[in-house]
Amino acid sequence: MTLEEAQKTVDQWINTTGVRYFNELTNTAILMEEVGEVARIMARKYGEQSFKKSDEGHDLGDELADVLFVLICLANQTGTNLTEALQKNLEKKNIRDAERHKNNEKLK
Repeated sequence: MTLEEAQKTVDQWINTTGVRYFNELTNTAILMEEVGEVARIMARKYGEQSFKKSDEGHDLGDELADVLFVLICLANQTGTNLTEALQKNLEKKNIRDAERHKNNEKLK
């Protein structure tokens, strides 16, 4: 699925099953909640925290998909074409960071 297809699919789902979009501020708060759930899994799986009984059954892929879903909602609501935005962002990074990471002693 391309980003464009994902944006259309999410929009269709929102306007049928989801009834309507939550407002942008609500979706931003939901996005932060979802990112927090990803952080919780990362801290336990790759960090130093241990899993609790309540952490069982949480799947990283599912939580990342929740983040992506809400991010797509915000893009749709604000008229942001994610394909174009990502292409522009990568162009910016290619110019700005052309030598930066290669010359970073911390990465060697």
